[in-house]
Amino acid sequence: MKRKGSPYRRFRLTKVVATLGPASSTPEMIRALFEAGVDVFRLNFSHGSHEDHGERLRAIRALEEETGRPIGVMADLQGPKLRIATFANGPITLQAGQKFRLDLSRTPGDANRVGMPHPEIFAALEPEAELLLDDGRVRLRVVDCGPEHADTVVVSGTRLSDRKGVNVPGVVLPLSPLTEKDRVDLDFALSLGVDWVALSFVQRPDDVAEARKLISGRAALLSKLEKPSAIQHLDGIIELSDGIMVARGDLGVEMPAEDVPSLQKRIVRESRIAGKPVIVATQMLESMVSSPAPTRAEASDVATAVYDGADAVMLSAETAAGAYPIEAVSIMDRIARRVEQDPLYRTIMDAQHPDPQHTAADAITAAARQVAHTVEAAAIVTYTTSGSTTLRAARERPEVPILCLTSSMETARRLVVAYGVHSVHTADIDNFSEMVRKAASIAYADGIADEGQRLVITAGVPFGTPGNTNILRIAWVES
Repeated sequence: MKRKGSPYRRFRLTKVVATLGPASSTPEMIRALFEAGVDVFRLNFSHGSHEDHGERLRAIRALEEETGRPIGVMADLQGPKLRIATFANGPITLQAGQKFRLDLSRTPGDANRVGMPHPEIFAALEPEAELLLDDGRVRLRVVDCGPEHADTVVVSGTRLSDRKGVNVPGVVLPLSPLTEKDRVDLDFALSLGVDWVALSFVQRPDDVAEARKLISGRAALLSKLEKPSAIQHLDGIIELSDGIMVARGDLGVEMPAEDVPSLQKRIVRESRIAGKPVIVATQMLESMVSSPAPTRAEASDVATAVYDGADAVMLSAETAAGAYPIEAVSIMDRIARRVEQDPLYRTIMDAQHPDPQHTAADAITAAARQVAHTVEAAAIVTYTTSGSTTLRAARERPEVPILCLTSSMETARRLVVAYGVHSVHTADIDNFSEMVRKAASIAYADGIADEGQRLVITAGVPFGTPGNTNILRIAWVES
């Protein structure tokens, strides 16, 4: 067997997602970010033109072909953006206790009122409801409301300017997460061949079902949990989604800050139990937008997400618009690697193994992790068509990489985000013996296993039957 040793082999199990933007759009920068450790690139459709996103994706696919490594691409849809209108004479000054009206009028606002062109909000409001403007910097309490207005009292906040965002915590708004802009963006993203679609403003399982119908299997669907109302339907949303994102920005606005850390742990745990990849996102290394190094608190925040067992951690403005995108990826890579070397990390992962379902596939996958530990295998190998075998292995959070062999490039790309997965796109395999030989050859060639080390291999026979994991084999790597 020829040994080349993949220069893009990750020496960590947690994945890194990075957002592309003005600071990171050239082919040269995309390559540098990939070499620094990015596994999945995020295209943020809240910003940039279709032409911009198309160019970025073409650069990613060219890099993928050159390196021979599957690269995941996520299209993140904007979702409804709830905002107030404008003021006639610029920003206004507010005082706690003063009355302030929101209404549907298009007349520019003043110190007493402003337009809020969202009748859906007025339809859902009730007295005593809270409105948060400008990411919570201004808090209003509803005193009286109707179909076209809300009379409020200022609880806190002193300054308000044009088009600031509106959050309505504790209220399920009669809004689809897909605006007309999102539908156009979704069609375009799917035509590009993105691997994941991230759905914003998810409030209930029906929102996920609506998006799934439109996507129709052309990409995997990731639900962003950023509304407290979504948490009330967490199990149903996870069940209908292919993956989950803990979007802590809006969650931190609409919920008390002290609730977010425990909620993050709950979402990660429930997603893992369901075998769905989960990404922790938002403001992870925010100071690196303008600083070459993170704060100690930010480093601890990234480490906490890794200790929680997240499949991936994500960078947003740090790589999209920051001054130090490569440094941000590099430090995130180093933090994840350091945490995974901590004996406490393995203790935490091993203490949280989900109970396997009463199926042969779950039994074999759980056994594969234990066997890999016992025989000190270099990797667990999965051969999959749909990805279910590999995701089942990732759910176990093994201490070794998961070498995923698949004849589907779409599956290979989608699985890149999953914990510990080293995806390899390979030709169809006719029999189990051939698969064992190919697994050993690729593991050796990509630097995952050395000569004389063992691999634990799982697969489903007959091949091509999704979810039919029914074989476990220990194999030796020979040069």
